[in-house]
Order: sequence, then C-alpha cells, then structure tokens
Amino acid sequence: MLIISEDLARRLVSVEDAIGAVEQTFATMARSYARNYPVVREIVGYRDAVFGVKTGADVNAPFLGLKAGGYWPHNLGRGLTNHQSATLLFDPETGRAAALISANYLTGVRTGAASAIATKYLSRPDAQTLGIIGTGAQSTYQLRATLAVRNIRRVFAWDTSLANLTAFGETVREFGLDYLPQVGREAVAANADVLITVTPSQQALVQKQWVRPGTHISAMGADTKGKQELDPSLVATTAIFVDEAAQSFTIGECQHAYAAGLIGEKDVRASLGSVIAGIAEGRRSADEITLFDGTGVSLQDLVVANLAVKRATEQGLGASVDF
Repeated sequence: MLIISEDLARRLVSVEDAIGAVEQTFATMARSYARNYPVVREIVGYRDAVFGVKTGADVNAPFLGLKAGGYWPHNLGRGLTNHQSATLLFDPETGRAAALISANYLTGVRTGAASAIATKYLSRPDAQTLGIIGTGAQSTYQLRATLAVRNIRRVFAWDTSLANLTAFGETVREFGLDYLPQVGREAVAANADVLITVTPSQQALVQKQWVRPGTHISAMGADTKGKQELDPSLVATTAIFVDEAAQSFTIGECQHAYAAGLIGEKDVRASLGSVIAGIAEGRRSADEITLFDGTGVSLQDLVVANLAVKRATEQGLGASVDF
C-alpha cells in the first residue's frame, strides 16, 4: 500500500491541477461512466463531531475508493484543523486496498475547484467582484481557485470572526486585490458578481432582496441535513445547478426550499457536469441569477487522490508498506 502524507499531497496537487481533474470527473459523471454511492453522514454524539463516509467509482479512469472523515469543531484549540479526513483507494482490478492518502488539503482544494468550475461555466465572463460569506480555512482555497477562472479585482467578505477576516485579508492583498471586509452580510451579497457561501451555518445568511440580477452564487457550506446559508425564496428564484441532485435535496442548500414546497426536482436545470459535457444549457442571460449547490461528492475526493497517487508513483514518492 502507498501512503501519502498531508505535506506530500500539497506538493503533488495544485489548485489548477484540482480544477482540471474535478472538471473532468464532473463530465464523466454526466456521461454515466462514474457514480457516487449513497453518503453516510452522522452526528457522532462525542466532541460535537460530524462524521461521514463518501464512496464511488469511475470505471472509465478507472478508480474506486472512499473518503472518511468529518468536522471536529474543537480541534483549533488543540492546534489541529477542524476538518479531518483520509481517502482510501482500492485496486479496481482486484479490490485490494492500494493507497491511503491524507485528505485535509485535498478536500479543501477540491471544494475550491468545484466552486471555481461552477463560476467558470455559470458566472458572467466579465465578473470582477467576488463576495465571500465565511472566511475560515476554506476561503483561501475558494479565492485561489476563483482567481484561476475569472479576472477578479475586488473582494468583499464577511465572517463572525474578526481574526478570520484579518487573516483572509492578508491573503487577498498578496494577490494585489482590493479588500473590503464588511460588518454586514448584505453589502457583501449586494456588491458581488460571484458570491460564495462557505460556512457551517444552520440558518439563512443571504436574503433574496440582497442579491442583484446577474449574480452567480456558489453555495458550498450545506453538506449535512439542517445546514443552510441561503433564504429558500432566493433559491427558488435562481437557475439551479447541482453536483448531485439527490444530495442537493437531502443534505444540500436546496433541502430547505424543497421541504417548503418552493422547488421540486424539475426546477433543477442541470448538473454542472452536464453543462461541462455540453449536454445541458448553462446561464441563459446576463441578468439571470445562477446557483450552484455544491454538496461535495465522493468522486471529487477520489479523482484528486488518484492524481496524487499517480504523481507519487511516477516520482517515487510516498511510503510503501505491506498490507
């Protein structure tokens, strides 16, 4: 078995690499060569943790595996990141466990990649202002990935933590961008061409009346039952695109508008993969508000892990152990 550490994973897979890999796997999903299997995600009942297992397979690549991990909200006090996960890949020919990859960085970079791909295909090409609700650890991945697909000039941001806003601002300024941290969420939403929400919130943070025509929204925080970042009436007025429709209605941002009867399955215009593959239509006008409900699917995790394994093997890196 090949073991890839957290540090090595960072060296092997860049933001741009992740965007290319995740974009390809979204298209493969749309063509039915790859499948995400049902997600297990539960409240642990210990240390306020949430734990989940995501599995899937791409028979075209091929690769097969799972990512296990979750959210431990008290980890920062221990000098650890709150999100902890690992990916296990299996040999699709024999079913034997083949590689174990630390997935904290890879989860962050694949989430940023998914959001950026949605921005690439669904936002207006002239989008220059980025708004971010939530400036924790994931915000840096979101920023770097968005800059890879759009010519962003200004960044508006909001967070409950002043320390988060300050630290994120240092990263923004490293790119030579204007940074406008806000006391209120309304100003962030109202000024954004591209609005990214990436929080663990369980209540609406963005109201319908705040979002101007032509905005693209990537809602990336809701990946568990009960999580919510957007007003359901806002969701109901957008052109909705998903990574996986079944997840969007059960654990994604769409769950609340769906439960309220404001939207149904027919109101999802398409999967992002279908747009990438040229099977479905994306944005229809400059004034349309588009929404990507990014719940996070196993194939995003597996494709970046598989890329890390390929590169480690080619370069003779990683630790090989009998298993």
